[in-house]
Amino acid sequence: MFEVRIHGRGGQGVVTAAEMLSIAAFEENHHAQAFPSFGSERTGAPVVAYCRIDDKEIRLREPIMQPDALIIQDPTLLSQIDVFAGLKHNGFVLINTKNSFAELGLAELVSTWSADRLCILPATDLALKHVGRPVPNVPLLAGFAALSGKIKLESVCNAINVKFSGKVAQGNVAAATEAFEIVRAHVESTRKEVAHA
Repeated sequence: MFEVRIHGRGGQGVVTAAEMLSIAAFEENHHAQAFPSFGSERTGAPVVAYCRIDDKEIRLREPIMQPDALIIQDPTLLSQIDVFAGLKHNGFVLINTKNSFAELGLAELVSTWSADRLCILPATDLALKHVGRPVPNVPLLAGFAALSGKIKLESVCNAINVKFSGKVAQGNVAAATEAFEIVRAHVESTRKEVAHA
């Protein structure tokens, strides 16, 4: 079973991100489960959502305490809550930011982790560019697909078309495609650096 925990704030599409990830997994004939955990539902409050992906029926219902991957939609949460709690060693980490891991104060994490499992992505900028709204969830999902290899970009695009329609869907597909390419390029270059080290 592969477990993903998504951290963000109310209004950033955290719950929708988990739902779309499960839709994308279903598209690839996996079993999937998505559910949120609200401390408070007001805009700006910290929100956590979870997604499990497996090749067999999922019977677990509790929150994900030891994720295989973290998607962090709002980097300001890094100084407020322990988003890394329980993360499996060498799990995947994708953060919505333009800052480096060192600039985020995460140099220690970088020094002990495989570099091709850590990635930053300016997802809010991509959403503004393609959709006109600062909602980073869709670019981050596509970035997760490229980083982890657990789902395909095509499945993310299909999930977008299930949740949205018209120009909103088109903009989100464009944002997802650009995000996927950015992260894929990062992963490929990181692996080349490791191979030549």
